[in-house]
Amino acid sequence: MVMSSSSDDIISSSSTSSKEIKDRRMFVGIVWNCAAELKLVLTALLFLCSFATVLQFLPSRSFFLSPSDLRHCLSTSTSTSLSNNTLSTPNYSSSSPLTTTQLLLHTDQNQTLLNSNGVLKRAFNPYGSAAYNFVFMSAYRGGPDTFAVVGLSSKPLHLYGNPTYQCLWLPHDHDPIGVTAGLKILPDWGYGRVYTVVVVNCTFPTSAGADGKGGQLLIHATTNGGGDRNINTTDTILALDETPEDFARFKEQFTSQPKYDYLYCGSSLYGNLSPQRVREWLAYHVRLFGGRSHFVIHDAGGVHDGLMNVLRPWMEKGFVTVQDIRDQERFDGYYHNQFLIVNDCLHRYRFAAKWLFFFDVDEFIFVPKKSNINSILDSLSSFTQFTFEQMPMSNKLCLSQDAPTAFRKWGFEKLVYKDVKRGIRKDRKYAVQPRSVFATGVHMSQNIVGKTTHNTDGRIKYFHYHGTIAERREPCRQFINSTEITVDTIPYVMDTTMRDIAGAVKRFELKMIGSALQRTRQ
Repeated sequence: MVMSSSSDDIISSSSTSSKEIKDRRMFVGIVWNCAAELKLVLTALLFLCSFATVLQFLPSRSFFLSPSDLRHCLSTSTSTSLSNNTLSTPNYSSSSPLTTTQLLLHTDQNQTLLNSNGVLKRAFNPYGSAAYNFVFMSAYRGGPDTFAVVGLSSKPLHLYGNPTYQCLWLPHDHDPIGVTAGLKILPDWGYGRVYTVVVVNCTFPTSAGADGKGGQLLIHATTNGGGDRNINTTDTILALDETPEDFARFKEQFTSQPKYDYLYCGSSLYGNLSPQRVREWLAYHVRLFGGRSHFVIHDAGGVHDGLMNVLRPWMEKGFVTVQDIRDQERFDGYYHNQFLIVNDCLHRYRFAAKWLFFFDVDEFIFVPKKSNINSILDSLSSFTQFTFEQMPMSNKLCLSQDAPTAFRKWGFEKLVYKDVKRGIRKDRKYAVQPRSVFATGVHMSQNIVGKTTHNTDGRIKYFHYHGTIAERREPCRQFINSTEITVDTIPYVMDTTMRDIAGAVKRFELKMIGSALQRTRQ
C-alpha cells in the first residue's frame, strides 16, 4: 500500500512538471511572435520621452508646439481613448458654426528678449478684435447736400482715441465730387456699454446727387488710436447706394407736406410683455393722436405671438409698423441699443411727420378736456422741441370697490393712486419737429436747430405706470378704501383722471377694429 501511494505521488508530480513546461513554452512563443511590435512600441516611447526632455531646454517661442502643448496633447489623447463612449469629437468641417474652437498659429509674434543691458524686454501679442470699428445700421438723405449715417462704434475707441469719419459721394455717371469731413455726434450721453451710438452727419459743400442720376455715399471710418496706437485702421463703408428712383421719392417727400401729423418712435421692446397692457396703450393713443398718426414698434424680442395678435388689427388699419431689430442684441449697447433705435427712427421718418414723439409703452400722454392735441401742438409750433412732465402712478394699488370686477377693468382704469412724493427729480419725455433735429436721445435731444421749452405744465403731461407692461398678471395687489395712503414711505393720492377716460377709449376701439381683441389675456 505504501509503495502504491509513492508511485501515485511520482506520477502526479511528473504530470504537474510537464504542464508547467508547456505553459513556459507557450509564453515564450507569444513573446517571440510579438517581439517586433514590442520593439516598435518601446522605440516610440523612448523617442517621445527623449523629445519631451530636449524641449525643456529650448526657448518657448522657438517652436509652434511647447512642452505644455505636448503634455496636453498626450493627456487629451489618453483621456479620449479611455472614455471613448462618453466624449464626442468636435466637428471642424467647413460647415462648422462660428463657435467651433480654432487653433490660430502666428509666425510673426514678438519675442521676449534679453537686452544687452540685462533688461528683459517682454512681448505683447494681440489676437482677435475687442469691438468693431463701426457697426452700420442705416443711412438717409437729409437734403440736396446732406446725409445722416447711423451706427454703433467701440466705446473705448471714442473714450481714449479720436476716431474720425470722412464722407465721399460717388456719382454713377462721373468722377467723385470730393471728400468732406463727417461730423461725429454721440447722442447717448455716455450710457453706452461695449458700443456707443454714433450719428455721422455728412454735409458736402455742393449738391451731392441732386441731379437725380444716382450715386453712392461712402464713409471712411478711421480709428486714430484708442485701440492699438501702432495701427491706424480705416474701414470703407458703402452707406447708401441711391438710384434715380430713390432720389425722386426723396424729393417728393422733401417738398411735400408730411404724411402724418404725429408719429411715435418706440423704444426697443423686449421680454414677456403683456398683450392686454399694449392693447390699452395703443387704443388710447390712436384715439388721442387721431387719423393722421402712426406708431413704429421696434421688436427686440418682446413681440411674441400674443402681442402680435394685438398689433395686427391696427397694422391692417395702417396705424402701426413693426420692425424686427433682434439682431442688434449681438452688439452690447445700452438698454437693447435704445439710443441707436430712436436715432434711426428720427432720420427714417424725418420728413414723414410734423412731430415725432418719444416715450414708452407704459406711459400715457394726457391733455386737458377743454383742449386737444392739435391745439396744444399748434401753440408750441415755434419750438423745435418741448418736454412734458411725469405723473408717476402706483402699479399695484387699486380701489376696494373694484375688487370683485378688477380682472375685467383696464390697467389705467383701476390703477388710480398717484405718487406725490416731493423733492425728487422725475424724468420727462418729449416731442420734436424732426426736420430741425440732427440726433436724439431718450428724454430729450441736444442736437437741434431752434428752441426748446420745458414750460408745458398744465397743457400736456404723461401718466407713468412703471413695470405694468412687463408683468403678465393682474396688476391690482392691494385694494384700498381711501383717497390718501402711504406705502413704503411713498405718499399716494387718488387721481381718477385716466379712469374717467376708459369708457370712451373702449368704445373707440370697438368702433375702429370691432371685437377682435375682446378676449385678450394679460
